[in-house]
Amino acid sequence: MNSESMLINSAGSMACGFFSILMVFLLLGLPAGDRQKESNTLAKAPRPYKMDVMEKDSLNSNLNRQLNKKASIFSPIITEAADKHDIDPALIKAIIMAESGYDPMATSPKGAVGLMQIMPQNANEHGADEDMYNPVHNINAGVKHLRGLLNQFGGDLELTLAAYNAGSSRVLKYQGVPPYKATRHYVKKVFEYYRYYQGA
Repeated sequence: MNSESMLINSAGSMACGFFSILMVFLLLGLPAGDRQKESNTLAKAPRPYKMDVMEKDSLNSNLNRQLNKKASIFSPIITEAADKHDIDPALIKAIIMAESGYDPMATSPKGAVGLMQIMPQNANEHGADEDMYNPVHNINAGVKHLRGLLNQFGGDLELTLAAYNAGSSRVLKYQGVPPYKATRHYVKKVFEYYRYYQGA
C-alpha cells in the first residue's frame, strides 16, 4: 500500500471515529459539564412565563397560611377590641395587614406606629397615652379610632378607610375618597384583605 492510500485510509478512520463519538453523544446526551453549561444558558435567556394552575394555587395556599399565621398571633386581642366597639374582627385584621403587615414595631416616616399605625395625635384624642408599640394598647386605640370614623361617616366603609389613611378632613374636603394614589391603593388593599379574612 502506498503512502497516499495510507493517508486516505487514516483520514477515513479518523472521520469514522469522530462520527461514532458524535453519535454516542447524541444518543446518550451531552456530558454533565456541557449539560450544565446549556442549562445555565437557558436559565439566563429571557422567555415568556405562564403560571400553571397548580403553581398558582400553591402560591395562594402559601399566602393564605402566611395571612392566617400572622393574624392568629393577635387574634384574641383583635376579637376583644372588635366585641367592645362592635366592629367585624375581619375588618380589623385587614387594616392591620394593610397598615403594618402585622409588625408591632412598624414605624412610618410620618410617625405612625405599631400594628394599626396609630398617629400620636389620634392616640391622644382617644385618651391613650400608653406605649403604642404594645399590641394591646395599639389595637384598642386603633379600633376605637376606627369606630369614631365609622360613626362620623355613617357606616360608609369606603369613606371610613379613606379617612383612616388620609384623615377625615381630607375626605370631607373632597366629599369622597381623596384623589391620592396611595389612599386609593390603600382602600383597595384593605377591601381585598377584608374579603379574604371574612372567608377564612
